[in-house]
Amino acid sequence: MKGNMTKIGLTTNMLISHAEKNHGQTEVLSVDVKGDVEKSTWQKVGERARKIASALDKLGLKKGDRLGTISPNNKEHLELLYAISGFGGIAHTINPRLFPDEIVYIVNHAEDKVLFVDSSYIAILIGHRHLFETVEHIYLMGPKKDEFAANMNGFKFLNDLTDDGDKNYNWPELNENDAAVLCYTSGTTGNPKGVLYSHKSIVVHANLVSLPDNFNLSARDSLLLVTPMFHVNAWGVTYASAMVGSKLVLPGPNLDGKSVVSLINNENITMSFAIPTIWEEVLEQLDKTGEKLESLDRILSGGTAVPEWMIRQFKNDYSVHVIHAWGMTETSPLGTANTPLGAHANLPKKQKIEKMYNAGRPNWSVQIKIVDREGIELPRDGESEGDLLVKGPTVIERYLHDKQSSLDNDGWFKTGDIGKIDSEGYLEITDRSKDLIKSGGEWISSLELEEIVRGHDKIHDAAVIGVDHKKWNERPLVIAEAVKGTNPKEKEILDFFKNKIAKWQIPDAVVFVDELPLSSTGKPIKRDLRFEFKNYFEEKKNG
Repeated sequence: MKGNMTKIGLTTNMLISHAEKNHGQTEVLSVDVKGDVEKSTWQKVGERARKIASALDKLGLKKGDRLGTISPNNKEHLELLYAISGFGGIAHTINPRLFPDEIVYIVNHAEDKVLFVDSSYIAILIGHRHLFETVEHIYLMGPKKDEFAANMNGFKFLNDLTDDGDKNYNWPELNENDAAVLCYTSGTTGNPKGVLYSHKSIVVHANLVSLPDNFNLSARDSLLLVTPMFHVNAWGVTYASAMVGSKLVLPGPNLDGKSVVSLINNENITMSFAIPTIWEEVLEQLDKTGEKLESLDRILSGGTAVPEWMIRQFKNDYSVHVIHAWGMTETSPLGTANTPLGAHANLPKKQKIEKMYNAGRPNWSVQIKIVDREGIELPRDGESEGDLLVKGPTVIERYLHDKQSSLDNDGWFKTGDIGKIDSEGYLEITDRSKDLIKSGGEWISSLELEEIVRGHDKIHDAAVIGVDHKKWNERPLVIAEAVKGTNPKEKEILDFFKNKIAKWQIPDAVVFVDELPLSSTGKPIKRDLRFEFKNYFEEKKNG
């Protein structure tokens, strides 16, 4: 016997309609490249989304068509996300920080029919437009400028498209299992892969991130979304904020510490989302100016492990709680979030902070487990280390255009991460399986070495890679970026590892570079480093 409840599918249209009708006067703010703030509301965002959707409908675009966006976080980008998925299309958010040939690959692989490009990224199109195989229309976002109109032959303006739309457009009925959004993986180990989210998975994920044990979002929050919309679906905040009716601030392209601190204080931000690199700049700005963060209650940091000193400084100096989360494009992205249990309430302050270091506990609908190399599940004892597998309604089943499932026979997705799970369900990521270093038959965690070296006061950032070694197969090499104004020596950095790890795990050498190659998430691109330093020990030996 089936239930007798109303059969209404979960779609992104429900989210924007809810925000428009029930939180219509709540602010949605957008910052342009000059730093000027444009004020809007959820009602206006909903109206403009419907106008764009109706215009796309008139243009002859069909359900399932992919429409790409190349833009920072701003109001127009938000409106496009809802408009595209709303009429039945698929919103494909593209990382503008990729090399142009990678963008061409992604656009062609996705078979995008339309591109919406913010004027600040117009250079991406110059010289590559003819390489887009399926693109029929290109629209420039931002104010209409005569110089663009004169120089961009064949390009159109989003504002013109919007003007032709109908603000009373009725959202069509969509199947909740229809595709709504497309994001590509970072591609640090090969060509990027497309992850296709359904309407249902987006709505379920928005509900998950809003829960008290995750981000604890409500209509009383003012959210600053620094995490780009093209990166891990911006933690689902573009959808969760509409679901709960919170104020949403979109910072545009200026993501420096000074700009972020200014927005936090001027807009009474209660929660913000960014990578550790941004938060480090924020703390540097606060140290420099003596400013406080009166309204800020919590921040979400993901992408790389959050340094211990950062968690302590935010908590001790500014009473800001750092939520360390784990996720990936393939998990929508939130898989786990570090929030305390009731049993932790009476712990000493030091132990409470120590509990914040790991990746946290899984969402109620997300299952996690660790397995050995034979696929046997390992105990949750906080000591056993193995491959991390995930399962749930917000987890990928297969990549775009792939015929083969990415899941094992029992429906589990292998994340590529190595980790431990303790008796309370807290996950600790210890490495990426591809980044483990096998030296003399024993495994060394590059992540553990990176966490140690980043704790040195003269090191701004560092990556550790395994480099071919004649005797030991591989040995760890540190590639480090020094803090400006310092001149650390190799010996003092290597000595810093002593008494923290076993002697045989200590790296063999340190190479100092002016700047590490970073992905859009702030992670060192180890693929490039491995290629550059693949013969380092052999060349050093031969002089």
